[in-house]
Amino acid sequence: MRITKQKDGTLLVPDSPTIPFITGDGVGAEITPAMQEIVNAAVQLAYGSSRHIEWKEVFAGQRAFDATGSWLPDDTMKAFQEYLIGIKGPLTTPVGGGIRSLNVALRQTLDLYVCLRPVRWFRGVESPIKEPQKVNMHIFRENTEDIYAGIEWEAGSPEAKKFYRFLHDEMGVTKVRFPETSGFGVKPVSKEGTERLVRAACRYAIEFGLPTVTLVHKGNIMKYTEGGFKKWGYELAQREFAEPLADGRLLVNDCIADAFLQNTLLRPEDYSVVATLNLNGDYISDQLAAMVGGIGIAPGANINYISGHAIFEATHGTAPDIAGADKANPCSLLLSAVMMLEYMGWQEPADLIVDALEQSFAHRRATHDLARFMPNGHSLGTAAFAQEIIKRIND
Repeated sequence: MRITKQKDGTLLVPDSPTIPFITGDGVGAEITPAMQEIVNAAVQLAYGSSRHIEWKEVFAGQRAFDATGSWLPDDTMKAFQEYLIGIKGPLTTPVGGGIRSLNVALRQTLDLYVCLRPVRWFRGVESPIKEPQKVNMHIFRENTEDIYAGIEWEAGSPEAKKFYRFLHDEMGVTKVRFPETSGFGVKPVSKEGTERLVRAACRYAIEFGLPTVTLVHKGNIMKYTEGGFKKWGYELAQREFAEPLADGRLLVNDCIADAFLQNTLLRPEDYSVVATLNLNGDYISDQLAAMVGGIGIAPGANINYISGHAIFEATHGTAPDIAGADKANPCSLLLSAVMMLEYMGWQEPADLIVDALEQSFAHRRATHDLARFMPNGHSLGTAAFAQEIIKRIND
């Protein structure tokens, strides 16, 4: 059955929702079944026979190309459009033409304008910083604009030469030092794109009682793009959130991106919700993931809060070097599934999974990428780790 968006903006989730999923390439073949087993166990314990997920496999990436000749078949996109919510493993990006990035294509086609990356530490996971428990941030990364819009031309191409002539002859630009050998990219940042991102971040902060929304930017250098983001973000907050700003439920501030990266190491407790542009968000979310133990436990969601569409995903790559070796860590995809359950309003199974993970890590039982750094850590294969979590859910 389909999840639908109601007129009041809330999701109507049936007791047996159909969730399209992409297994993914490389380690996707191991981590996706592990995630599904764990989610099924948690839903079963939480709701008995009254609720369950109907998993619907769709295809993208190398597996899709090998089977159909298309990296992203139309049926896959239609399934995500029809069923609103889906989840995906890591995908191979084609080399040498075609789709620039399958992940970016999915985000832009469905206008999934928020990349939400919550970052927190689990007790028992080793971290390179002294006090990882202070890291608890929620990154709202704008997903459709900035450099990732993909508007660029290769050095020496006719398009690059034409673009430079326009810059030089029509716009009076004389600052391109080596025009004949320069590639060019365009960085669109809009008022509308900024406002919907910052609006989502502010609503999220208020809903979950988080104290601050920090606008992270490089507006000191890029004054009309990143500077515009800062300006429009503050204006939106003042216009639409005047009451929570006045009564102290919400504080909106800003920080230059390079200073922010330093501050996250020096005083991470100062930040809770972060709203930022696409490229900054890429850097920030991966640094924060490293601070709490690595991208292997970093979940991610791509969301359109207006239409209700959302795709939850593993934030790491296909890891072909360990594919098929029963070594892959399913936690990024599993914690993304936790986000999916929360988005659906199924909080009980989400909590069961998080509790089981916390217990397992506290007892130093994890996949090799995490266990090798734990004192007396016990390494488990992908399948064994899934069974470990299921056992702890059911205990």
